[in-house]
Amino acid sequence: MLYGDIRRHHKPRHRQGTALAFLGVLAFSGSFPATVFAMEGFDPWLVAIGRAAIAGLLALACLKVMGKPLLPPRPLWPSYALISLGVVFGFPVFSGLALALGASTAHAAVVIALLPAATAVCAVLRAGERPRPLFWAACSAGAIAITTFTFTQHQGSASWPDLLLLCALISAAVGYTEGGRLSRRQPGWQVISYAVVLSLPLTAPITIVLALTTATTFTPHAIAGFAYVAAISMFLGFFPWYAGLAKGGIARAGQTQLTQPLLTLVWAWFLMGERFGLVTVAAALAVLVCVAITQRART
Repeated sequence: MLYGDIRRHHKPRHRQGTALAFLGVLAFSGSFPATVFAMEGFDPWLVAIGRAAIAGLLALACLKVMGKPLLPPRPLWPSYALISLGVVFGFPVFSGLALALGASTAHAAVVIALLPAATAVCAVLRAGERPRPLFWAACSAGAIAITTFTFTQHQGSASWPDLLLLCALISAAVGYTEGGRLSRRQPGWQVISYAVVLSLPLTAPITIVLALTTATTFTPHAIAGFAYVAAISMFLGFFPWYAGLAKGGIARAGQTQLTQPLLTLVWAWFLMGERFGLVTVAAALAVLVCVAITQRART
């Protein structure tokens, strides 16, 4: 009886976690098109680092308004350093360079669909989660679908943009796992706020130097894209995302990101008129089926 009560108690929490995580994914799904827009007027390095600097200033204001300390407890600094390396520096830099080297937003989105699998592995190694065999089977199927898609797009070999995207997804998996772990004890908005604030001593001066030494063109597309990746992708999107990982389980709720390729394909078509073939759509649909299965596999 007690076991049944526990299961009933956890079901609403898992569902809330999945819903919150999906809101985060919805926010992140516009990141690649926004990055491409931003790079129409700004240097790729400025977009990658500058977004974190702007997010750091927003976080300082948010912490001040909410009456919270501007820095986290010192014992937690190593964990925040991992988050910063993963989602403040690693993912934006690697994914931005991949797009700058010619990866389409649709292709990049489908390759990054491997991210939930990498996050699940990190959740086992770092957060002590133990998903069930069905979860791993569905997760592996999604990973195989994406790997097959990548190699068929490049005649049996990975391109430099693909390798950069691989580095980006590993970086994000580390940052997501550590952020989700910390969000079990602190609200998700505080976790991302502290991560970008602690990064400011690096991101702020680098952004200033890049702004002064690289060519910039202030077009509406570039400004809107830069604003999106700074305010939404680098800051506000993490509020529901980290909260969802904490409530729903990092491995389980993290699988909602398998829906991101489909969402990004829609944005790429609607905002940029980007064309993609049946193979791209088939790969995206395959991972969508996999995420549905992972959500039925209890952890």
